[in-house]
Parts: sequence; structure tokens; C-alpha cells
Amino acid sequence: MCGITGIIDLREKRTVDLPLIKVMNDSQHHRGPDQEGIFSAPGVALAHKRLSIIDLASGQQPMVSPDNQEILVFNGEIYNYLELRKTLIAQGIKFTTHSDTEVILHGWRVWGPDVVSKLRGMFAFAIWDSKQHQLFLARDRLGIKPLFYSWLDNGFFIFGSELKSLLKHPRLDKSIRPESVEEYFAYGYIPEPATIFRKVHKLAPGHVLHVEANSSDITQRQYWDVPLTANTSVGNEADVLQTIREKILDAVQVRLVAEVPLGAFLSGGVDSSAVVAMMAQADPNPVKTCSISFDVADFDEAHYAQMVAERYHTEHEVKTVDHDDFSLVDKLAALYDEPYADSSAIPTYRVCELARQKVTVALSGDGGDENFAGYRRYRWHMIEEGVRNRMPLMWRRPIFGFLGSVYPKADWAPRIFRAKATFQAMARDSIEAYFHSVSILDDERRSQLFDNQFKRSLNGYQAHEVLKYHAERAPAEDMLSMIQYLDMKTYLVGDILTKVDRASMAHALEVRVPLLDHQLVEYVAALPTEYKLRGSEGKYALKKAFEPLLPHEVLYRQKMGFAVPLAKWFRGPLKDRLESRLLGEQMLSTGYFNRNNLRTLIDQHLSGRRDNSAPLWTLLMFDAFLKEQQI
Repeated sequence: MCGITGIIDLREKRTVDLPLIKVMNDSQHHRGPDQEGIFSAPGVALAHKRLSIIDLASGQQPMVSPDNQEILVFNGEIYNYLELRKTLIAQGIKFTTHSDTEVILHGWRVWGPDVVSKLRGMFAFAIWDSKQHQLFLARDRLGIKPLFYSWLDNGFFIFGSELKSLLKHPRLDKSIRPESVEEYFAYGYIPEPATIFRKVHKLAPGHVLHVEANSSDITQRQYWDVPLTANTSVGNEADVLQTIREKILDAVQVRLVAEVPLGAFLSGGVDSSAVVAMMAQADPNPVKTCSISFDVADFDEAHYAQMVAERYHTEHEVKTVDHDDFSLVDKLAALYDEPYADSSAIPTYRVCELARQKVTVALSGDGGDENFAGYRRYRWHMIEEGVRNRMPLMWRRPIFGFLGSVYPKADWAPRIFRAKATFQAMARDSIEAYFHSVSILDDERRSQLFDNQFKRSLNGYQAHEVLKYHAERAPAEDMLSMIQYLDMKTYLVGDILTKVDRASMAHALEVRVPLLDHQLVEYVAALPTEYKLRGSEGKYALKKAFEPLLPHEVLYRQKMGFAVPLAKWFRGPLKDRLESRLLGEQMLSTGYFNRNNLRTLIDQHLSGRRDNSAPLWTLLMFDAFLKEQQI
């Protein structure tokens, strides 16, 4: 895995500040501590930090084409590069390395921008065409690898693997985008393609970007999307289960190519256990696995991981994380560069730290929940959807809106309707209801959190518009596919993949995600929904497919997640920090927050009247961001 960055002048070909590009490159040293390189020419500087995985002896970057016309910097792994290499050789291309980097470079020369559609893997890369004086950026289909960019006020265009590389540029506009603050306190992250900064953007997954000479315009094109049209000719259930096993095995096998030690995360959940089972089937050597154990039973899945490790005779490493392991609180802000509130980043950091002691590459089970419909919220949303389908919104909104307002007095209601959240969900349309189920702070509580002046700066914008934007463009034929699609466009890339990329790269560890192989995603996406959610069983087909290979207790136990005891921390060792940070000058001087309501959130939690740990953590991480960026 690697880090890339660049400074381009597409108007005047002015000299690029080489000490500056080196500073930007060095800020990503953790992504590639093995080698580094810088290419410069009039109007352009490209830089690269390399974590050597394949073709250790060559494949250095930036890589220049034989005629010096194209220069490439690339972050990622291309798993089908050997097949593409053979195809290109048959067309007369001569290779000087055995790297996947050179395959992209020659592929560009033969296929042009269509090269991205031929790549199977995770990638973010930039190609500079010195003859045409134009820049081409590309990001993989699911957004496994990150890519940030910005136009500067002096006409230069800059990009990088992490936001921190752009932040090293003294002319970067660091003004906050108000809509991003609204989005952050709803989702706990800032959805693509926005960032916390008004003038900085993420290249969206499955997109390419062109910037041409003498132009300040950016041309973006989507080259891939999740295909959600149901395929009714998939065969019987036995055929589907067999195909799922075969496709996961294939996705795992192509990710076992490396010239460095390789292993896997093993949490004891269905997804990582399935990956390890396939690794054991694909390679006769014992799989190196690692997992995190917690000293609090409610958060500990180590027993289930041990069951899988023993079944497949893996070389298993376990590290116990103390329940008071909150030493990373401040470090997370430096790791993620913008506000990020998934507290499972702490154990993720620790498991990456453990894995790097034994391996340089690790396979994970990330993406299984989005791909196979594993989240509990999918089940509850579909139950609610059944009610919504039987009662028009014009009736539901006043009836359930009233019930929500009188809760908790409605003890007479059937159990499914007792929760205030359920009343509120029934009073909304399907997309607004799903937003309500995934948001950390709902519309009402965000409105209470923010100062009136800040709310006016939003001009009526609300975070649910992110989901509505994607829903309007979703090729979905049913509601389950719709909410899976929404998660793939938001939560998967903005939260899950961001978490894993930054936590792993902090340790120079490459993480590969076979359950997000695009060929597997395309097959599963087109399956009829009963293979994903059947009755109350999520991941139906995945679990059935692995019944011969995994213990029943692993497949059908209740999902625990990768959590930390926030509620206890805030009532104990983090209590003083919570009050001093959230009510301190740094937070209040932003003008974003209503001080009285911040005080209320803290008091409710400390008294035990309400568990406000999620919004409090979100606020604490926002304060850590402000401190890190000195805003």
C-alpha cells in the first residue's frame, strides 16, 4: 500500500515548490515507509511513498512511460494484473518490471480512461500526460482507497491519499463547510464527496476525474455503480450457495498474492470467519490470524474467534484490550484529519497494531453486512416498511406524529409501537425513516444542539438530503436493495473503509477486503432479496453457504460489533475531560453550539437519566479535530 500526492499547474506551467511537495509527501510516510520518489517538471510535481508488497526489487514510483509522456503514481493493489499483463504483451507491449503499477501505466496507453473498468482491485491513482498537459485521477469501485483534491486560489490543483497531505500546503483554504458540520453530527462522519473543508473534496468511489490544460473545470464520470436489478435466473438455492462459496474462494485466492508475510483479522463474526475458512482452503500453510479480546464480557468475541482458529489450526494471536483503553482519544484526530466519530476505531487501531507485528498484509471481513444485508436495522426497517406500505403517508404523518409527541404515555400500544423512535419512523417516508435509524442525533436533537446563528447559515439544509440524493439515483427495485445501496454510498465508504484504511496505514499494514471484490458484489447485489434477508435472518445465503465450514454458534449468534464502553468512560475516567472540552473556549468559540444544551447532554448522561454516550463521543471527537487543526 502507498501514499500519493501531487501539485499541478494547468494554466501557466509555473515552477512547483519541491520542498513543499516533499513535506506533503513526508506527511504520509506511515502509508509507505519502504521507498519514496518525486517527479517534477514545469508545472507538475508528483510524489509517492511505497509500502512494498509485490515486485519488491522494482516497481518504484512515480513511474514514467518509455517515451516520458505519462507519469503515474498509484496507491492500491490490482489482483488481475498478471492476466492484464499477458493481454498487453500479446499487443506488443514490453515490460521492464513485474509490478501491477506498470500494468496500469501501459493499460492507460492502450485503453485510455477505460483502463479502470478492466482493473480488479483497490486503487487510487493519478496519471499526468505531459504532452496533453492534463491530469487523470481514478478511484476504485467501492472506495476502498481514499483520494482528496482541491483547487487553490493561485490556480494550482493539489491531491493526496490523505487529507493531511493537502493540509501541509500553506494556501489550502481551511474554511469550514457548514453543511459538513450538520452531516457529521447526523452520521458521525462526513459523507463522500464532501470533506469538513469547503474547498476540499473526495473523489467519489467508482469515479474518474479529468483536469485539462488551461482550464479550471473538472470533468467527473462515474464508471461503475452497484447493479441492483434482480437476476431471477440464478438457479435453485443449492446453486446459489455453491456459487457464493466459489466466488468468495476466488476473491480470497486472488488476494493471497504477496511477497511479504500475510494473514487475517479474525473477530469471531460470520464475515471474518468465512474469509479465514476460505484462506485455509486456498493455502495448505497455516493461516496467521489475530483478534482483540476485551476484559469486559459484553464486548468480548474472542471465544468465537478461538473456535474458528482451532477448527482451521491457524497461528492465532490474541491481545486483550483493557476496558479503560482510551489513550487513543486525541490520537484519532491526527489519524483521520477531519471529524470522525466511530469509537470502534480504537479496537481497530489495536488489532492493526497487533497484526503488523506478524504480517504486512491482512485480509478482513469488511463489507459483508452491506453486501449480504447483515445489519439488524435492515430487518427493523423492513418491518416498519410493511406498515408504511399499508397506510398512506398522509394518514401516517398525523397519527404517528401525535403518538410520538405523547410518548412515553402510550403504554397501551402494542409492543412494536411503544418506542418513540418507531412512532417517528412511521410518520416519515421510507428514506427519512432510514436516515432516522442511522443518525446519531436525529433532526430534533441536532436542532437543539446547534446555535441559532449557525442554523441560519445552513439555509434549511438537513443531513438527510445526502440519502435522498443517492436514493434518487439508485438502480434499486425494492426497499431492502435501496437501503443496502444507501449504506454502500455512505456508511461503508465514509465510516467502515475510512476507519480501516487510516488505522491500518498508521501501522504500514495493508488490508485487503475480499467480500468487497466487485465481481462478488455484482453477483450478490443481483440476487433476489430472500437470499439476503429471509424472515428475521440477515445474511441468509452467506450463513447457509458456510454451514458446512463454520460452527453453528459463530454463524447464528447475535451480532456484537466492535464496541468500546463509552457510557462507562464518560461517567468515570473521561468525566472531567468531557466537561472541560465540550464546555471549553475552543468549542464555544466556533459559534456552532448552544451551550445550555451541551450542558444538558452532559448532565443527562452523568446522572444516568439517559445514555448520551454516542452524541457525547461525537462532540468530543469534533473538539479533538478543532484542536488538531488549530481551528
